[in-house]
Amino acid sequence: MRELARRHRRCGVISKKTQVKPTISKHRQQGIKRYKGVCIMRKFEKSSKLDNVCYDIRGPVMDEANRMVAEGVNVLKLNIGNPAPHGLMAPDEVVRDMAYNLRDTEGYSDSKGLFSARKAIMQYCQLKNIPNVGIDDIYTGNGVSELITMSMQGLLDSGDEILVPMPDYPLWTASVNLAGGTAVHYLCDEQSNWYPDIEDIKKKITSRTKGIVVINPNNPTGALYPKEVLEQIVQVARENELILFADEIYDRLVMDDKEHVALASLAPDLFTISFNGLSKSHRVAGYRVGWMCLCGNKSNVKGYIEGLNLLSSMRLCSNVPAQSIVQTCLGGYQSADELLLPGGRIYDQREYIYKALCDIPGISVVKPEAAFYIFPKLDKEKFNITNDEQFALDLLRDKHILVTCGTGFNWKDPDHFRIVYLPNMEILKEATAKLADFLSYYHQ
Repeated sequence: MRELARRHRRCGVISKKTQVKPTISKHRQQGIKRYKGVCIMRKFEKSSKLDNVCYDIRGPVMDEANRMVAEGVNVLKLNIGNPAPHGLMAPDEVVRDMAYNLRDTEGYSDSKGLFSARKAIMQYCQLKNIPNVGIDDIYTGNGVSELITMSMQGLLDSGDEILVPMPDYPLWTASVNLAGGTAVHYLCDEQSNWYPDIEDIKKKITSRTKGIVVINPNNPTGALYPKEVLEQIVQVARENELILFADEIYDRLVMDDKEHVALASLAPDLFTISFNGLSKSHRVAGYRVGWMCLCGNKSNVKGYIEGLNLLSSMRLCSNVPAQSIVQTCLGGYQSADELLLPGGRIYDQREYIYKALCDIPGISVVKPEAAFYIFPKLDKEKFNITNDEQFALDLLRDKHILVTCGTGFNWKDPDHFRIVYLPNMEILKEATAKLADFLSYYHQ
């Protein structure tokens, strides 16, 4: 200990004078505490604002998976909706456009984005019957994620409430909490194809409620909400003067000849923020290109829009090269369509994973109609499951398969998990065989 103190003196960290009789102000200036003559640097902890923030898609189970990979273990990652690693690549035309525009996109753009990108988004809104969207109502973002956070930061004060679906994409809950608000979860009913429970929404509304989040098509369940359900949500918002937040990034990944209905198209008299992007439909998750549109009636949200403009300006702009491909992606042939028809890869893999899960004793599941996620339910009694994160860890360690537990999506019970069915059929067959074997002996 004395030798350590002498080393500190030689390095100029503390002097003999400081060691013998330091002043409090000196210690505070240096950020140093002393124990028996040896300096101890103060510790810095995470902000208390993060106490109620979690993102288990990249949480403790994935940390364990990364540790295993570092030791040479081959882990099958079914936890993240990232198309490219599974061979689902961007259209060649999109990549060529990005390369062609690189020289012209080296500088900042307008804080809301390139005119060409926002014009294409505005025209897309017109095709979706989304009302009252002009060029200045569109904000491009580094994916939808940063725009979700921005929309909450610009609106919420401490104690304000936002209704968020349960299960949800966890960034919504995290963003509400980080902004100082409270995420109040309304039930999506598994017995009704995972549609939102309208009566539960009504029960959860208080004087502090400012808005309702609707994720459609839904992540993690793959549910697609019919027009009738959306109309009921709009009516609740209308009666309670709430803002609608429509997360619709999977609207171009719909199967079974179903049609996606934009929430804002049903609510021209209300204020809606619609979120969308290219990460999934055009397989460019790494390019980070998304957008949000201010739709409908804006007469009572002028202050909120001022806040959004301020936050948008503070981050200067989103990825400009990525913005340059928006017009090409939205205006040309939609290559994702062929993946969603019988014989297409996403459709066929959806059909396989649904049937394979139904055939495993102790699992029940609702067939998804959109996106590339499925959210099976485990028989808690059969497997004695009390902790679904432990289930995910056990599956990872036993079978080297990485999934996300249901409570990571703010589901209320430890009895679900999400599978991303993007890997090709051969890999999915291997994964479901391993899962079936694991559940044949698993008991928590």
